[in-house]
Amino acid sequence: MSELLGVILIFFLIGYVLYKKAKRDVIREQLQRQENIDLISSVTPIFRGTSTERFLILTLLKHGINSRTIFHDLYIFKPDGKTSQIDLVVATSVGIIVFEVKDYSGWIYGKGNQQKWTQVLSYGREKHRFYNPILQNKSHISQLQRILKEKVPFYSVIVFYGNCRLEDISFIPQNTFITKSYRVLDVVESILQNNPIANYKDKHNVVNLLKKAVTNGSKDNIEEKHIDNIKDMLGDDRIFK
Repeated sequence: MSELLGVILIFFLIGYVLYKKAKRDVIREQLQRQENIDLISSVTPIFRGTSTERFLILTLLKHGINSRTIFHDLYIFKPDGKTSQIDLVVATSVGIIVFEVKDYSGWIYGKGNQQKWTQVLSYGREKHRFYNPILQNKSHISQLQRILKEKVPFYSVIVFYGNCRLEDISFIPQNTFITKSYRVLDVVESILQNNPIANYKDKHNVVNLLKKAVTNGSKDNIEEKHIDNIKDMLGDDRIFK
């Protein structure tokens, strides 16, 4: 009988230890989640943009990038009244890094000078075309250069999230970088370490204009209008098959 009680006591102690450990793990996870939320919120509202954009923000912050230099979900008004939406901008001492965030699966093929890139799924049985992200971000940078009026270097970084493989990517322009998400910090460090200090005319003006572009995104219906402009540009409703 005493042996049975001893076994029961041992199982009770093991269960208690496991319970306490599980409770500590839950608390630790909750604290970590709250810490991440607080970090992201220092740059952008927690539900603004996509989850991959917010994860990139978190990655940059944990790497030591100052939250005041990160600008998320910017909208720039073009001369024709339409908007250009930019995922992420980081103002650095060597120039301005402009991020375009993609979330794809499958194999990705494309050249820097092609209008369309290709996403291949199901071992080649399914293919989709999408607009060349290099050209897309080049357009974003042109709009930024127009409003900022700063003759500093601009660096284009296209970040691929998701279960995709960059199979055949070539003819990448100068100051343009293509990367999977797990190497994005390598790209950032390469830019920061291998380029000279930029000569800004007015850093405060740059920050204020970037903040204004972020604020534009919070205006009523701006996102809906931007999506409508893209749909109109693609003209899918004008194709009759």
